[in-house]
Amino acid sequence: MVVAVVGIPAVLGCLYLGRVFLSLLVAGLAALGALELYRMARARGVRAFRGTGALAAAALVLVPALRPDFSAAAVWMLWTLGLITAGTLVMALFTRRPDEGPLAAVAVTLTGAVYTGLALAFVPLLHALPAQLAWAVPADARAAGAMVVALPLAATWVGDAAAYFAGSAWGRAKLFPSVSPKKSWVGAWAGVGGAALSGWGWYRVAGSVVPGLPLSGLGAAGVGASLGVAAIVGDLVESLLKREAGVKDSGSIFPGHGGALDRLDALIATMPAAYLLLLLAEGLA
Repeated sequence: MVVAVVGIPAVLGCLYLGRVFLSLLVAGLAALGALELYRMARARGVRAFRGTGALAAAALVLVPALRPDFSAAAVWMLWTLGLITAGTLVMALFTRRPDEGPLAAVAVTLTGAVYTGLALAFVPLLHALPAQLAWAVPADARAAGAMVVALPLAATWVGDAAAYFAGSAWGRAKLFPSVSPKKSWVGAWAGVGGAALSGWGWYRVAGSVVPGLPLSGLGAAGVGASLGVAAIVGDLVESLLKREAGVKDSGSIFPGHGGALDRLDALIATMPAAYLLLLLAEGLA
């Protein structure tokens, strides 16, 4: 409860303040998530280059905050990935003997940076989308950007709540018991339905703030449902990694809620998915 009381206003406040403040928050969370992944890998004997990978994850988020156009940001993100790859290979050369897992160290370092940083880089890109595609007048661009970022947030959070309550009450058949024993098919369908409903509700609110949206109410519900599916996949992927590491939570930074990855796992999937789906909607409009 304390995490929700503090965390949700912090996110909403950064959404209101704009892309730079939002990107700083997300960059910090991406770095924390990468560090938690490296900690899980350490439990399996892999010593990643933790500081380098965390900085790379944060940098991948901050690049589109400075260059919010996807084409321009992609070039700089590619350079960032190239530099981190070269850097970790050189570090492995001087700090890891052949019997100390240099290949695994480099691979896990890059995976952590991409898994959190590259995925969450779509947060500032989403925020900039209304201004780039003229979905709102320039004076309303900041509010419109906040509203667009709110779409995957709403779909993820509402879908997760619906899945939890429906699964707890009626879930019998398990969705993926070898990875996440508590998730059920009933919960999954409820989560997708809740995400679809949140997409429709978001559209009803967003229409006045983002008048140029290339979506109808039904289309927004479809986007919400798709994000609900993406959220389930993102959640299961993190559960798979935790199960291999033999841990219940990725960390303990949020009391009672686990680590940063435990809060970000679904958003890591829904943020890029939302960007892609909105671009597809724009192309089909």
